[in-house]
Amino acid sequence: MLIGAGNFRGDTAAGAIAGGHADAIAFGRLFISNPDLPQRLRCGAALTPYDRATFYGGGAQGYVDYPAMAATFS
Repeated sequence: MLIGAGNFRGDTAAGAIAGGHADAIAFGRLFISNPDLPQRLRCGAALTPYDRATFYGGGAQGYVDYPAMAATFS
């Protein structure tokens, strides 16, 4: 099994799998800013951009304060 990772979006991930370039795609940074990433990818919703400056240390900002899609559109 080959798992691809790095700079994938929903369409490019699906293309890599469909083209036989990977068996699965891993998401990291986009999961931080989109806690509901699988749901967003399934329905084609917009993705919240991440703030790389908040990734390492300094508190919870940037890890647990990104809103889920339902909260964004309600």
